[in-house]
Amino acid sequence: MSTYRVAQVASAGGPLEIVEREVQRPGPGHVRIAVEACGVCHSDAAFVNALLPGVRFPVVAGHEIAGHIEELGEGTYSGWQVGDRVAVGWFGGSCGHCTPCRQGDFIVCENLKVPGWVYDGGFAERVIAPQDALARIPDALAASDAAPLGCAGVTTFNGLRRSSARPGDLVAVLGIGGLGHLGVQYAAAMGFETVAIARGADKADFARQLGAHHYIDSTAGTSVADALQSLGGARVVLATAANSDAITATVEGLRPRGELVVIGVDAEPLGISPNQLLLSGKIIRGHPSGTAQDVQDTMGFSALHGIRPMTETVPLDQADEAYQKMMAGAARFRMVLTNR
Repeated sequence: MSTYRVAQVASAGGPLEIVEREVQRPGPGHVRIAVEACGVCHSDAAFVNALLPGVRFPVVAGHEIAGHIEELGEGTYSGWQVGDRVAVGWFGGSCGHCTPCRQGDFIVCENLKVPGWVYDGGFAERVIAPQDALARIPDALAASDAAPLGCAGVTTFNGLRRSSARPGDLVAVLGIGGLGHLGVQYAAAMGFETVAIARGADKADFARQLGAHHYIDSTAGTSVADALQSLGGARVVLATAANSDAITATVEGLRPRGELVVIGVDAEPLGISPNQLLLSGKIIRGHPSGTAQDVQDTMGFSALHGIRPMTETVPLDQADEAYQKMMAGAARFRMVLTNR
């Protein structure tokens, strides 16, 4: 039987090591994907370091997968064919029987099948995934561009389009890193008056290159909240920065009935009081990723508007170096492993 390579972690916190495994045939309702590219996400650390329940070693992380179908399992939907270009993101399939699934809210499935957690992820040359995880990649997108859109892209895109903001509204994106640099581009393309918020005056030109109409330096003398209010108050703040203090600082910058959409991960609590929410009817909500259809919508919108993630690509052989660089914050927004 033929073999393929994976970058696996043998024990919690260990290095990513290249090993060979035997190629398996996909089971019923599954497909085997030849992986062409896989993004490295900060969330991969939760699996590499066993920070979530049920992580089993060895772990093959990677939930920003792009490639093509190599083999179909029995009973696979006839619309999928060998050779189809597909992506699999954080949404790696749902159980179909829990209450959220029965209500059609698959992204909060109680048994969500995240690649790298429930089954081997995309730090590999091949991966087997359930068919409901598949999103079709547009011809205009390269695999290395499509891969990060399965998590970073869909999370920011969906967070904005499912918010209360409408074209013309003032929308602020907190942070212009791996998530935020996509969020600013999506916000501008959706017709929002877009504000980018980051640390340092030196990021102003970059923010405007991404499409922002305004830039707020959070280290300047004026508070972020006051700066937002001077623009009329934000209808929505998309908080991509993984910093609870920075997120908290935006709340007073919301207009009445404004909405704070949190997608940046930080273990520290938000310092927000009920009084800040009650009198002006403000809303705070967490936003999780998106389904395979949401990923497909994200890729389609990105192709239509010329939106691409800023990436640094390296071969699978350098998976550990790429992972360490991403976790150290030294990457050029998104690290992507490639197999060709």
